[in-house]
Amino acid sequence: MSKDKTQQLPDFDAKAASKFFFRAGHTGWLGLCYSAHGDNWVELELPWREDLLGDPTQAVLASGPIISLMDMASGMSIWQTTGTFAPVATLDLRVDYQRPARARSAVWGRVECYRRTRSAAFVRGIAHDGDRDDPVAHVAGVFMNIGKDPRQGKLPSNADASEAGTGDE
Repeated sequence: MSKDKTQQLPDFDAKAASKFFFRAGHTGWLGLCYSAHGDNWVELELPWREDLLGDPTQAVLASGPIISLMDMASGMSIWQTTGTFAPVATLDLRVDYQRPARARSAVWGRVECYRRTRSAAFVRGIAHDGDRDDPVAHVAGVFMNIGKDPRQGKLPSNADASEAGTGDE
C-alpha cells in the first residue's frame, strides 16, 4: 500500500542532522558544514584549512579530506532520499579528480542518490570549489543497506526501495 504525500514527509532532514553530525568525531574535526539539500541530494562544504593541505608548498586541500567530504555527502543523500537515518556502509566510492582545487579555496561536495534497491543505494556527484561547471572531481558510489542495526536488533524500514536487486538478495 502506498502512502499519500502528507505521510511521506521525511523524518531525516540534512540541515537539522548536520548540527549533530558535524559537532564531533571525524566530520567535526574536518569542519564540514551543511550547505543545501533537496529531495535526493545534499551539498556540504569543506572549509579550507592550512592543516588539511596535501603539499605544504601549495595551498590546496588534500585529496583525503575531499574523499571524506564526498563520503559523508553520499550517506546524507541516501538518508535524505529515504527520509530515515538507517545504517549504510560504503562498498565503493570512485573519485575521479579533474584538477586540483584552487589555492586557499573551500570545496563543496554535492551528491545525489539516484537509485535504491533492497540491498544497495547508488550515488553520484561532484566536488567543486565554487563553480559547479568546473568540478574538482566526479564521484560515483555504491552503499550497502545494513539489514540489521546491531544496537537495536531490528531491521530498518526500507519499504520504498525498488524491488529490483543487485543480485545479492
